[in-house]
Amino acid sequence: MADLLVDFITSLDGYAAADGWPGFWGLEGPEYLGWLEESAERDWTVLMGATTYRLMSGFADAGAGMAALEAVPKVVFSSTLAEPLSWANSRLVTGDPVAAVRALKDADLRGLRTVGSVTLCRSLLAAGLVDRFRVVVFPVITGATGAERIYDAYPDVALEMVDHRTFDGRIQLLEYVPTVLEDPPAG
Repeated sequence: MADLLVDFITSLDGYAAADGWPGFWGLEGPEYLGWLEESAERDWTVLMGATTYRLMSGFADAGAGMAALEAVPKVVFSSTLAEPLSWANSRLVTGDPVAAVRALKDADLRGLRTVGSVTLCRSLLAAGLVDRFRVVVFPVITGATGAERIYDAYPDVALEMVDHRTFDGRIQLLEYVPTVLEDPPAG
């Protein structure tokens, strides 16, 4: 059975992006970019929703350093997009994402990971399908300009840390095994 990794980049205050800020909040450094290039999960099948697909495929069309994502299989969950998808190696799934990901986990041996796709990730986590939850925290607070809060409407989740690292003296990687909680723990 394939592992599913939810993979987010975030500001310290939990935003996936911020109006007017460049990608990676302009703070990507050589150590972080090198890790991205060498990551074992970079060749895993990528899962994404329609909004993320539109954004990322637009970067690819512009030639914005998306070669690594161009080559890997991508599964796009959408009720608004139609075949054929323009981005190479992309497959559209219009049905229930939870059922589709369950089937992919049973069939895919390489592993599955998400890119962005806050709503999709929320539903996969709530369904108990996420094996690892990785967050890369950039050292900015985007309270005035932050867009797309990541954790709103998430269930309560206990996180067991399995990895952590600092890149370029400022960017934090935190990796956890998640457990969705029915109720807050007594204590």
